[in-house]
Amino acid sequence: MHLTLVGLSHHTAPVDVRDQAVLTKSLQDKALSFVKTSTGILEAVLLSTCNRSEMYATTDEEHTDPGPIEAWFHEIHGVDKGVLSPYLYHRRDEAVIRHLFRVVSSLDSMVVGEQQILGQVREAYMQSLNTKTTGLVLNRLFEKALAVGKQVRETTEIGSGSVSVSSVAVELARKIFKDLRQHTAMLIGAGETGERTAEYLVDQGVKRLIVANRTYDRAADLAHRFDGIAVSLHDGLQMISDVDIVISSTGATEPVLGRDRMIDIMHDRHNRPIFLIDIAAPRDIDPRVRDLYNVILYDMDDLQSVVDDNAEARKVEAEKVEAIVETEVERLLAWYQNLSITPTIAQLRHFADDVRHQEVGRAFAQLGHLSEEDRETVDKMTRAIVNKLLHQPTVQLRNTSDPEHKDYHLYSLRHLFGLDEHRNEKNGAGNE
Repeated sequence: MHLTLVGLSHHTAPVDVRDQAVLTKSLQDKALSFVKTSTGILEAVLLSTCNRSEMYATTDEEHTDPGPIEAWFHEIHGVDKGVLSPYLYHRRDEAVIRHLFRVVSSLDSMVVGEQQILGQVREAYMQSLNTKTTGLVLNRLFEKALAVGKQVRETTEIGSGSVSVSSVAVELARKIFKDLRQHTAMLIGAGETGERTAEYLVDQGVKRLIVANRTYDRAADLAHRFDGIAVSLHDGLQMISDVDIVISSTGATEPVLGRDRMIDIMHDRHNRPIFLIDIAAPRDIDPRVRDLYNVILYDMDDLQSVVDDNAEARKVEAEKVEAIVETEVERLLAWYQNLSITPTIAQLRHFADDVRHQEVGRAFAQLGHLSEEDRETVDKMTRAIVNKLLHQPTVQLRNTSDPEHKDYHLYSLRHLFGLDEHRNEKNGAGNE
């Protein structure tokens, strides 16, 4: 049995290609049902997010070629054969384990340390578990991966500190106002970063969002997306006294919010705190408003500085996570490699015990005068001899760390003791 991975992600494919490889939950159920009728695929888990689409599988010894699995990967996504091939990566055995552990630890994510991937991997695994397309190997692999992801979250700071300008802005707003559900935000202009920041604010439950723009229709479109209120730019500037968070990202060549206007706004607010986020270039807000009491202003340079500090801190934590991943890969790999050893050792012991049993039977037939106590003594002695003879080879086989040496020893052992012939003879006898 071999572990196999076929997939694509933001590392290998542009967004338009990734869009072709996204699977909805219903399509995943349909795709997983194909596994039960697919030759050579013993188990499968499909992981599909906006940034990656991957198939984890176990295959038998006769179906290790990734070609058929790659073709199957195209089929489940409804894409013509070969379209995705230039963007696909393939992993086997140890590399599959390491890849999944890095994925679930967010080391392989577009934003290192992001929180969503652990839940996405859990959901993908549970879906395959419910459709009964997993077994001994993938169950152990994914359960261990989820445990690794949880360990990483609990013992490192890999997920601390936002790493995008938009998320940093919202994180700062939460620190200032604690509960955003009690506060109103205004988006001035329709820049991409401002739009994304507004989206983060809405996700965090901001009480109300007002969208102000020179082109009212554009404001209406965005307001509809965020379930907010659309106003003209002129009206929006007059309403700032009633909001607590302002995100400004217009294309104006001069500031849209000057210091004198801000003095009037703070007077109308009775100096209640206001958070201004200026992510326009050139700047929309006069930087001198920083001097006013309870006015908190962050521009692009301020936010980027926080982003860089957080990203640098995550690099340090990423090294800790890599160490955890490598330790756990070695542990699971030892279990995985012993899957091939355990049946051979069990078969060798059965073979030895069959020989022992036959020879003891012949001896007892010739030594009919032995008492029951003597027979039990002889039986125990022969069992002890077999156990001692097999103990050292068994220990050596389990302790062989080099996969090539382990495979060689397994082959030699099976060949020298004729275990495959012995198994075939028993199977043939059982079928007669």
